[in-house]
Amino acid sequence: MAERREDHSIRTDRPTGRSASETLPTVRDVLALDVLAQGVPEVLVGDSALEKRVRWVYASDSGDVARLLNGGELLLSTGSSWPTDPADMRRFIDALADAEIAGLVLELGAHYRYTPAVVAQAAEARGLALIVLHREVKFVAVTESVHSVIITGQHDALRARDEVRERFTSLVLRGSPADFIVKQLAQTLSAPIVLENLAHEVVAAEVPPAMEEELFVEWELQSRAAQRRAEHRSQRGAAPTLDDWLVVPIEARGIRWGSLIALPGPEHAAGRSAVLEQGAIALAVGRLADGDSDEWGRIGRRRLIDGLLTGRFAGARGAAARLEAAGLPVHSASVHGVVFSGAPVTPERVDAAARAVGGKVLMGSAPEGAAGPAALMLLSLPLGAVFDDETARTFAREAADSPADAERLVVSIGRAAAGLDDALSSLHDAVDLSRGRRRRALKGLQLRRADDRPLVHLVTSLRDDRRVLEHGERMLAPLIDYDLARGGDLLDVLEAMLAHPGNRTAAASASHLSRSVFYQRIALIEELLGLDLDDGETQTALHLALLIRRSAGR
Repeated sequence: MAERREDHSIRTDRPTGRSASETLPTVRDVLALDVLAQGVPEVLVGDSALEKRVRWVYASDSGDVARLLNGGELLLSTGSSWPTDPADMRRFIDALADAEIAGLVLELGAHYRYTPAVVAQAAEARGLALIVLHREVKFVAVTESVHSVIITGQHDALRARDEVRERFTSLVLRGSPADFIVKQLAQTLSAPIVLENLAHEVVAAEVPPAMEEELFVEWELQSRAAQRRAEHRSQRGAAPTLDDWLVVPIEARGIRWGSLIALPGPEHAAGRSAVLEQGAIALAVGRLADGDSDEWGRIGRRRLIDGLLTGRFAGARGAAARLEAAGLPVHSASVHGVVFSGAPVTPERVDAAARAVGGKVLMGSAPEGAAGPAALMLLSLPLGAVFDDETARTFAREAADSPADAERLVVSIGRAAAGLDDALSSLHDAVDLSRGRRRRALKGLQLRRADDRPLVHLVTSLRDDRRVLEHGERMLAPLIDYDLARGGDLLDVLEAMLAHPGNRTAAASASHLSRSVFYQRIALIEELLGLDLDDGETQTALHLALLIRRSAGR
């Protein structure tokens, strides 16, 4: 859900400019220049103070120079006109700190042979970088050298920002989905990127598989802590370092939808914050174009479920943490794979239906091979909750667009699961159940449960076993070859017959064939297979073979 805000200081369509400082050299960078190295610099006050960015270099010996400064300057001085009284000297250093200069460089020899103790003490107290030069250097040479670095960096940054802006503007114009924009951000910054909503649920992420478990376990706590640190830095006016998590809100026209978070990574010529802001703008514009629908969140969650179903995850614990971070409880919960088929459902109504039964849901794409409208999902219910037929029917009717659609729904439900491995089995159960032939004689909303179909569950659990696959291929190969060569329907006829054992009239009706044509097909199947279809063991073997083939979506 979006949140309307009146604070315009963090709008993504009005970047704050803080990212511009990322391309400026730090005091530490300046000290590494040859022109200053010639002065044999000694750092008296350093550590974090050396990470301040240098916006400009200013040379002055005036004791009243603070009023002429705008902040971010590296002040060069011999101290010839500084105050002599210790109290006045302390006030002088305090004034420089209040002016927010980047640092103070004092050249010894011309006026001071050593650094006054009060200067070092005051600078230490205010966290002001203090460097002394033991040899004389030309201040003009220092100024030229540092300014050259600053101007070159700014020029490179402007060019890089133009390239980044063009790239993400192009993504917006093409209507690229949120997860693709997140992927492009990760590639641009060479760092993990996470997109989250206002509830700190992960919508999309581009993270190395090896990091998933560590990163997404207790994601909400980590995210909130990172945002507090970012706010604290902003209040202090401190620039983020390469080790900081960058957090940029996704916001436009006073409406905020979430945040983009970049984990530590290398520097970027455009500035890491500037790149992240461009990504946030692209996402905000796309979110505005979606209107009230949560399209970018839906796509990210759908691809997460699709990836789980197809095994595109490095480890079960990392994948479970990713699901939990997306807002779907997996541990200490009862999870069911569910497939709706026969009538369309919308993600908004499915979400509302899950809440109505006290659960949460993540939807995936339609199962492969689905003949009509179908929706695949993982439903998480509180541990101990009962997902009986009455609850399942309530869930389905709430998810349907209309009562008429609800009566056409077939709901396939996998076994209750605890943990990711069992949840994936439940998901496969539901998919396999949904591929079974619908019995035309049944009216109204239908429920199919893996608990009621033990053979389907067995095939699901053994779906990748070589021996099982060989059995299916060996039993059905003549029929498969015949159907592929002639566009035939022998597999469908066989399935109808096995679904109505002992009642070939009903089987013929289910096949939409006249009885005479149906009997001709049965005779042809028996001839091709060399089997008696009235034999119970043969029927069982063929039924198993058909389930194996259907489980592969074929």
